[in-house]
Amino acid sequence: MLKGLKKERLGVPTTSTALCGEGPPVVGADSSQAYTMAEYSSLLSDLSENITNEDLEQLKSACKEDIPEEQSNNITSSKEWFSYLEKNDKLAQDNLSYIEHIFEISRRPDLLTRVIEYRTTVLKISEDDEIDTKLTRIPSAKKYKDIIRQPSEDEIIKLAPPPKKV
Repeated sequence: MLKGLKKERLGVPTTSTALCGEGPPVVGADSSQAYTMAEYSSLLSDLSENITNEDLEQLKSACKEDIPEEQSNNITSSKEWFSYLEKNDKLAQDNLSYIEHIFEISRRPDLLTRVIEYRTTVLKISEDDEIDTKLTRIPSAKKYKDIIRQPSEDEIIKLAPPPKKV
């Protein structure tokens, strides 16, 4: 389970208002939530600046299982793409697994690196903490859960020590 991420969101918007900087002020949120929200908005802006129209078509194609074609055709910018993902619970400030997966299969290590950096520095979630929950949130990745799991002690191949030099 993710450490401390199942807290109630106190007025923190997780829709396109987070990306656009619009909407009501965060009420009742502590400074760490406001900091996280600001960092999340900054991340999405940074990602948007690095996604060209050609990239956007590739990203939309990578998530065609989750975005109906008519909706996909209406998405003309990366900000609209992020907004759609937020509205459909595929993206939130504390749930970036879906876009990590999309950036990975779209071969965009530059974007993936930015998301992982946000996850590890802002959310304080390591790769070990994330692996189990990532596989339960991404429909296309569920089938790989058993393959990715850590081998048991019995399954690990033990190697003999190297021969001693004479």
